[in-house]
Amino acid sequence: MRRRSGHRDDGRRGPAAVVRGGHPPVAAGCPIVCRVSAVTPAAVVDRLRAAFGRPTEPDTPHRTLHAKGAFYAGTFTATPRAAELSTAGHLQGSEVPILVRWSNGGGNHRAPDKAPDVRGMSVSFKLPDGTATDILGQTAPRFVVRTPEAFVEFTEAARNPRKLPGFLLRHRDAVPALLVNGKARALISPRSYAAVPYFAVHAFRWVAADGTGSWVRYVLRPQSSTDPEGSFEGRDRLREEIVARLAAGPVTFTLEVSVAADGDDPNDPMSVWKPREVFDAGTLTITGPADDPEADGGVVVFDPTRVVDGIELSEDPILLFRPQAYAESVRRRLG
Repeated sequence: MRRRSGHRDDGRRGPAAVVRGGHPPVAAGCPIVCRVSAVTPAAVVDRLRAAFGRPTEPDTPHRTLHAKGAFYAGTFTATPRAAELSTAGHLQGSEVPILVRWSNGGGNHRAPDKAPDVRGMSVSFKLPDGTATDILGQTAPRFVVRTPEAFVEFTEAARNPRKLPGFLLRHRDAVPALLVNGKARALISPRSYAAVPYFAVHAFRWVAADGTGSWVRYVLRPQSSTDPEGSFEGRDRLREEIVARLAAGPVTFTLEVSVAADGDDPNDPMSVWKPREVFDAGTLTITGPADDPEADGGVVVFDPTRVVDGIELSEDPILLFRPQAYAESVRRRLG
């Protein structure tokens, strides 16, 4: 069964969702997914916070994961090929504003940037009609599990080496993905947030004007940019480096899209595709730091299930669980 829509942004919150009370928007149908999952959103947040040595009380202002990060402003312009495959507003060729957040993947907002960790790049696109849609990428090219409960187990094992052998015995299919991620140096601190690709591991169905559908995956690939002068070695070196780099000129990324071939599974985030087409869907141009949209106590939520007309969700259980976990995390951040 194809899931035709997730949360469709009503345009009132701008790029990403800024929440100042209650829960962030969540994808339609997620309560069904959560009922069949072996873990609840509250249990997921409790266990992830415990893995990073953080309290479970609802009084921390930081994200459960990707706790350390900052916001940047820019624009996106799509290519004609993107418009051929989807009617989504940001893919029609007009320049649209974007909000970007680069982050370190862990739950410790004080962790030094040199520490081994997955890095993240989240992008929210502000469409011409006032709606928004998001892409979330990570430096690990392969996802190592396919269910929410297995993701929690993996995070706990990654933080506690004594648990890792048991996890690998229970999830032997994770080993090839871990080897690929290791070869890609996914956990090595990069010289710059602007120097590494970010993989959005979930699949989405793009719908063309004639109703034709194409399952796609995204990669945000860096283009060349001007290296800043100076040495960046401190605790916050990635933040300091990217600010200096942006002061020297814009940073650009290509939105690379892979189109599934027959037999490629859009519902399994671990599946390896043999795409029938890989193309440049547009250019993201990041121009500088953005005014912090969370400075006044708001909470910005980047959500891969926030889609617009022309984009549909898969039945990937991790994708559909994510907005429920985000809602629980936001509830605790707001107290």
